[in-house]
Amino acid sequence: MKQEYLEAGKIVSTFGVRGEVKLQPWCDGADFLRPFRTLYIDGAPRRVVSSRVHKDMLIVQFEGVEDVSAAMALKDKVVTFARADAKLPEGRFFIADILGARVVDEAGAEVGRLTEVLDLPAGQVYVVQGESEHTIPNRPEFILGVDTDSGLIRVHMIEGL
Repeated sequence: MKQEYLEAGKIVSTFGVRGEVKLQPWCDGADFLRPFRTLYIDGAPRRVVSSRVHKDMLIVQFEGVEDVSAAMALKDKVVTFARADAKLPEGRFFIADILGARVVDEAGAEVGRLTEVLDLPAGQVYVVQGESEHTIPNRPEFILGVDTDSGLIRVHMIEGL
């Protein structure tokens, strides 16, 4: 079952003196989070008064947080968003929806389960644990299909993966 709330990032510090906080995004980036009007802290909804991108961070003003002291109380908090509020382009999905997915090769033979997705400078790499560990680049020539509903990823295996 897909999670109703997904991690957006972490509040790493205050910003200025008017209660804004600096949110380090753990998703596609700060631009992805800008449209959200409600984010969640400790499971409680917090209305977003304003947000803007600044140096790969999201600067957020939450309703009721009007000074540095109130903003400081939010430092190190993990922020989530409701899946229902997210608008993903066709064919895109959340990493949380594929972690634990079965990974099979073109013939349908079991390769293992997806245990981790690494964000490396050259792109994402899927870590698959089976009889041995495989690292598979998230590129169309290797990842043939991802079905988040059934939790299945089809891959093209080559020597060395």
